[in-house]
Amino acid sequence: MEEVRTVSQINLYIKNMFVRDYSLQRVMVKGEISNCKYHSSGHIYFTIKDRASQLSCVMFASNTKNLDFRMQEGQSVVVYGSISVYERDGKYQLYAVGVRQEGAGQLYEEYEKLKKRLLSEGLFDNSRKKEIPKYAKKIGVVTAQTGAVIQDICNVSHRRNPYVQILLYPAKVQGEDAHLTIIRGLQYFETTDVDTVIIGRGGGSIEDLWAFNCEELAYAIAGCKKPIISAVGHETDTTIADYVADLRAPTPSAAAEIAVYAYRELEIGLREYQYTLNRQMENTVQICRMRLNHYETVLSHASPQDLLKQKRLHLADYEDKMGYLIEQKIVSAKHQLALYVEELKGLSPLYKLQGGYSYVADMDGNHVRSVEKLQKGQELRLSMMDGQALVLVEDIKKEAVDGKESYTGGVL
Repeated sequence: MEEVRTVSQINLYIKNMFVRDYSLQRVMVKGEISNCKYHSSGHIYFTIKDRASQLSCVMFASNTKNLDFRMQEGQSVVVYGSISVYERDGKYQLYAVGVRQEGAGQLYEEYEKLKKRLLSEGLFDNSRKKEIPKYAKKIGVVTAQTGAVIQDICNVSHRRNPYVQILLYPAKVQGEDAHLTIIRGLQYFETTDVDTVIIGRGGGSIEDLWAFNCEELAYAIAGCKKPIISAVGHETDTTIADYVADLRAPTPSAAAEIAVYAYRELEIGLREYQYTLNRQMENTVQICRMRLNHYETVLSHASPQDLLKQKRLHLADYEDKMGYLIEQKIVSAKHQLALYVEELKGLSPLYKLQGGYSYVADMDGNHVRSVEKLQKGQELRLSMMDGQALVLVEDIKKEAVDGKESYTGGVL
């Protein structure tokens, strides 16, 4: 029957294998520093890596006295030491006794080169950055579908304002072609009605965050019509996306704090404004009333009532005079009208007909004034006071007028 071993026994066995391998006890490894942390105990924990792999390292406080520089992210270094197994975690690592700096790492050099070029092109200028809306209703988030980033953003957003909608575009935030999925996320949100877009991920090494240092993504952020908040890594991590974005947040949670307004604070603020406005309106009304009372007092001491009484008396006199003159005009006009009526009566043919006279006209309506225009057998129309009559001329008699001859005839 095969012997059953414990985990500790296996880890110890593997550690002994490392110890017995002389080539692992004195090694010099070249790589790029990542995830470097100076512990309060004085130990330094870091990782060295190249494009294909990475190796965990630790330098104990007793060995740091030989270190003549402060290790930083992206530095290319040569580490001296031995490789062994940390039994508790079953993890092998390089125990460094010395570190020599080789200059800035390749990725860091690429990062600085791109940063300088984009800076010269004006992509970092504040003049081209859009203002983040204060009262956003919809927030678009471009990040991994799973992980702490989207959870932190949702938690902070719902705490500040439960009515704001959070829309997620799931994207790769690390690895090959990750920047392309982030770009597609920005292009998608440009077609929607979101007010602000947040792009981000958690912290990591410069390689982990390399998708956010891509030139293509930088131009996509600069050309996006929506305001963009970059929330990549921790507060100490800075990427090209942070510089190009309209606003950089130190963490995803901070991005949510910036993008989502606090509903309760706004509600309280509006109530305070309402109270202040009402108080100011009441003060204004009170001041106006005081001014009105003052004007009433001034008017009471310089009242125009006496003047108005005098004007009313004069107006009454003018009314009496006007009434008398109008009455006289009417009487005179009536008298003159009566005279015109009498005069018209004397001129009116109808009035003359009432005296026994007749109006003679031919059948065409022409007035007959003289017998000279009459012919025997002619029909005439006689208009009298109460009607008309048709007559026939049988005889014509012309009487002497001013010594002229006269003819006699008969008319029926």
